Amino acid sequence: MPVQRDSLERVLERLTTLDDEYRELEARMADPDIASDNARFVALSRRYAALGEIVTLGSQLRQRCDDVEVAKELLAEADAVEKDELRAEIAAAEIDIERLEDELKVLLLPKDPNDGRNVIVEIRGAEGGEEANLFARVLFDMYKSYASARGWGFELLNASVSDLGGFDEVTFVVKGEDAWTRMKFEAGPHRVQRVPVTESQGRIHTSSATVTVLPEADEVDITIDLNDLRFDTYRSSGAGGQHVNTTDSAVRVTHLPTGQVVSMQDEKSQLQNRERALKVLRSRLLQLEEDKRQADASATRRDQTGGGGRSEKIRTYNYKENRVTDHRLGLTIHKLDRIVAGEMDEISDALVLDERARQLQASDPGP
Repeated sequence: MPVQRDSLERVLERLTTLDDEYRELEARMADPDIASDNARFVALSRRYAALGEIVTLGSQLRQRCDDVEVAKELLAEADAVEKDELRAEIAAAEIDIERLEDELKVLLLPKDPNDGRNVIVEIRGAEGGEEANLFARVLFDMYKSYASARGWGFELLNASVSDLGGFDEVTFVVKGEDAWTRMKFEAGPHRVQRVPVTESQGRIHTSSATVTVLPEADEVDITIDLNDLRFDTYRSSGAGGQHVNTTDSAVRVTHLPTGQVVSMQDEKSQLQNRERALKVLRSRLLQLEEDKRQADASATRRDQTGGGGRSEKIRTYNYKENRVTDHRLGLTIHKLDRIVAGEMDEISDALVLDERARQLQASDPGP
């Protein structure tokens, strides 16, 4: 297939700029002042590593373009046998050029600023009463198994257990280089259709749970003025209101300027609960800042959580048909039992590829 010259020229032009940035980063990272500033050095190192793959592929692309030009120049003076060999070399080089160009187009797409971050996930039972809380636990177990399958770390931060063993709400951290890249698509209302354990007539009910996904914020990302915080302590309690302990170890933190409230009660230490609450609060405030840069913050957050209503959903889990449908893609998979067991890659891969395809379409100005 002939190489599209306009598209190739655009890629090569972009590579020249990035080559210059790569060399500049290399020089800056050797500066003792920057090397001694851990936060700046880490940020530059991430960018340098990301550019390294682009620069390497760019070098291969230029080499294959040169190979084509040299072979074409030699064609004029070659004999019949040599011409066949040169034409074969040109064809092979053009296949490599097309492949390298496609790989570089993906690498040159705008990066999500949160790629590489750990993820804080909050799940809450929404419509459907106790059945919604039980479904929240199903989602929690699904994500925990998925994290294990992908080799991610998993840390439970807080859980409010409902009367039948579900979750009124649960908060946890997923730790992995590609955790945000995949888990960000889980944000939104999830709908379940099944016969609840509380249903005596065997009728299928529809319930929902909401999932919020936040990039974990570092302390350097968000500075919180302690004067903007109100700390309340109370006794931890479990399902049915039974006290877990007899000390006021649970902590509720309210960020007065935004009204954000975070509660933690899982740890016996008040200090540990306070630190966990601040971790979640920083991540929520980071998300709010990013929302403000893109659009109205409250509207963006509503897009994630919705109202939890049955009519709003990103995905439906139908137990009778063993079916999971992702409504954003129109993708239906009849493997619900395996998906809720943590085998989520088929859905996750499709969402990642869909985002990439839309980005490529938006970035291509056409012929």
